[in-house]
Amino acid sequence: MDSYLIQVNGRGDHAPVLDVHLKTNGSSISLGKVKGRKPRWAVRASEMSKKTFNPVRAIVDSMKVEPNPKKAMISLSLGDPTVFGNLPTNDEVTLAVKEVLDSGRYNGYAPSVGYQSCREAVAAYYNCPEAPLKAQDVILTSGCSQAIELALAVLANPGQNILVPRPGFSLYKTLALSMGIEVKLYNLLPEKGWEIDLEHLESLVDEKTACLIVNNPSNPCGSVFSKSHLQKILAVASRQCVPILADEIYGDMVFADCKYEPIATLSTNVPILSCGGLAKRWLVPGWRMGWILIHDRRDIFGNEIRDGLLRLSQRILGPCTIVQGALERILQRTPPEFYHNTLSMLKSNADLCYAALSAIPGLQPVRPAGAMYLMVEIEMEHFPEFENDVEFTERLISEQSVFCLPATCFEYPNFFRVVITVPEEMILEACSRIQEFCEMHYQGAEGAQEECDK
Repeated sequence: MDSYLIQVNGRGDHAPVLDVHLKTNGSSISLGKVKGRKPRWAVRASEMSKKTFNPVRAIVDSMKVEPNPKKAMISLSLGDPTVFGNLPTNDEVTLAVKEVLDSGRYNGYAPSVGYQSCREAVAAYYNCPEAPLKAQDVILTSGCSQAIELALAVLANPGQNILVPRPGFSLYKTLALSMGIEVKLYNLLPEKGWEIDLEHLESLVDEKTACLIVNNPSNPCGSVFSKSHLQKILAVASRQCVPILADEIYGDMVFADCKYEPIATLSTNVPILSCGGLAKRWLVPGWRMGWILIHDRRDIFGNEIRDGLLRLSQRILGPCTIVQGALERILQRTPPEFYHNTLSMLKSNADLCYAALSAIPGLQPVRPAGAMYLMVEIEMEHFPEFENDVEFTERLISEQSVFCLPATCFEYPNFFRVVITVPEEMILEACSRIQEFCEMHYQGAEGAQEECDK
C-alpha cells in the first residue's frame, strides 16, 4: 500500500517549512521544501464592478445642491410614471395579479426563460404576419433592463463594440463597459425630430461591431421614427451585416398624430432582438416583467443565439412567477381605453410643456411624439454665467426647486430632459418657475458678449 509522509521542520525565528516526501511501493521521492503561507486578508472588488459606471447617478449624486426652502420641490427627472399617483395601472392588471396570488399556483420556480403558457401569451400578443412569433421566440426577463443585458451579453464579447444613440439611455453604456464592450455613439439630429444621422452611424461600423441599438420610441427624446426612417436604418444594418438590439419598452406609447412601427415588422433579413416589458405601457415598472422577442426569419442567429440566451437566463432563473401567472390576463383584458387615457394625458402635458417652454427666450424644446419625455436645448450663449447644462440645472434646483436631468447624463450637453408624467398643475407650475429662472439669468447678444469679455 502506498504511504504519504509530510514532515514540518522549523525552529527559532524561521518560518515553518514543509518537507514533503512521497513514499510509494517502498521507495521514497522528495518533493522538496515549500515555504508555508502566512494567511492575510486580501478582498478586492472585481474588475467588472470597477468598470460598472452609471453616468446618471454619477452626475446627479455629485450635484450637491439644496432646493429653495420657500418653494415645494417639483421633480421632473425620474422616468417612473407611478411617482405622483396620477397614473395608476388598470384594475384588470391589479385583479390579474390578485387572482394569481390567491390561487397559490405560481409560488415555485419557473423555467429560466419563463413559463411556456406565458411565453405563448406574449408571442400571441405581438405576433403579426409581417413579424411572426411563437413561444420559442420569447424569453421572459426581470424587466426590460435585464432583457437588454441578456441581449448585449449574447451578441457581444469583450473587445467588440456596439453602436449606441446619442443622446441615449445611459444603461446601454453602463452594461457594455462592465462587460468590457466598447461603446461607439452615433448622433441623433434634434433639427430632424431626433432622427439618426445615418451617414455618421454607418461610418462607425468596423469588423468588431457586434450590434446596433435602436431605441424607438426614445428615452430621453420622446421621438418616434417614421416607417421610412426605420427602413433606412435597416438598410444600413443589412449592408453592414450588423444585428439590431431594439429597445422598444415604449412601444405603442405614441401620440394620436403618430404611428408606431415595430422595427421587426419592416425587416426582411436583418436579425433583431426586440426588448420590451410591462413597465411603461402598463405603468408597473416595479413589477420587473420584461421580454426578448427573437426575430430571425433568415436563421442568421440560428440555434447559437437562442441557446446562448437560454444559458444566460439560467443565471437569474427568470422573472417573478406571480406576474408571469398574471401575464396572459394582463395582455388580453386590459381595456383599450386605459391605453388611450394614458396617452391623452401624456399628449396634453407634452403640448402644455412644449408651448410654455417655447415662449421662453434662451430655450428651444424639441416637440415629442411619444414616450414620456421631451428634450430642451439651452442656448448657453444667452446664459454666460453657467458653464454647462449641469450647472444650469443645479441652479434651477437651488433657486426654483425644479429638478430636470441635465442631458450630459445622456452624452448630450447643453440640453435638459423633462418628464411629462406629472400632474398637469405641476407641469404648469414647473414651466412658470423655469420661465422666471430664465428671465432672471438671460442675457441678450450684447450682454452675453460683455460677460464673455470679462
